[in-house]
Amino acid sequence: WWFVAVDIIAILTESTNPSGYLKDMRRRDEGFAQGWGQIATPLSIETKGGIQNLNCVSTKGAFRLVQSIPSPKVESFKLWLAQVGYERIQEIENPELAQDRAKEYYELKGYPKEWIDKRIRGINIRQKLTDEWKKRGIQEQRDYAILTNEISQATFGVPIKEHKQIKGLDPKFKNQNLRDHMTDLELVFSMLGEQLTTEVTRKKDAQGFPKNAEAAKEGGAVAGRARVDTEQSLGIKVVSGENYLDTPKKKITKK
Repeated sequence: WWFVAVDIIAILTESTNPSGYLKDMRRRDEGFAQGWGQIATPLSIETKGGIQNLNCVSTKGAFRLVQSIPSPKVESFKLWLAQVGYERIQEIENPELAQDRAKEYYELKGYPKEWIDKRIRGINIRQKLTDEWKKRGIQEQRDYAILTNEISQATFGVPIKEHKQIKGLDPKFKNQNLRDHMTDLELVFSMLGEQLTTEVTRKKDAQGFPKNAEAAKEGGAVAGRARVDTEQSLGIKVVSGENYLDTPKKKITKK
């Protein structure tokens, strides 16, 4: 997501001249001025006067922008940012707090308790797997994504992108986490694929990306065979078009 910087200032400060307000901010705050090139990106934005190049900020940049606004109108927002930062430090010191907050998040979103328990268990299994990858030379986020896709494709028979499409999710929205829209059965097989991959990775002492990719395919393949057996025995399809896009009603919706 991108936001026009002066729009944020106009909303939060009610300034009649947000562009001038921004210039004053950059003049007063030396650190903010020096980092402006990393905070803002000029983008072509359609306005009433036609397409214009305007300074835009990402969500992260918007938070940094807010920190430099001297208006008392944004003090409560700054306090909230401080609270979020404090909670993050607490979670690093005590990982169980992160699980508790995740449970609370899903409860507020309207997910069933049984689903939440599986989702949290899946997060734990995922964390153990990524810890193994880190130990074995996997550092780049791109490599994590590729390995995850290898497991998912072998487990479910479709790559993550296609799985999202089946559920009616928009690939452009990175905040639409596939696992947050999985059925209970999909979560179970997702956990199985990643747990088995962890076991294979440890057993073969996979080092580096190529060997870990082999382990990911092998672990996912074992889970995939279990999925096929389940589908044949029960006459069902594990990969489902159901999603949780309608969580406020506390029920799963079918596509």
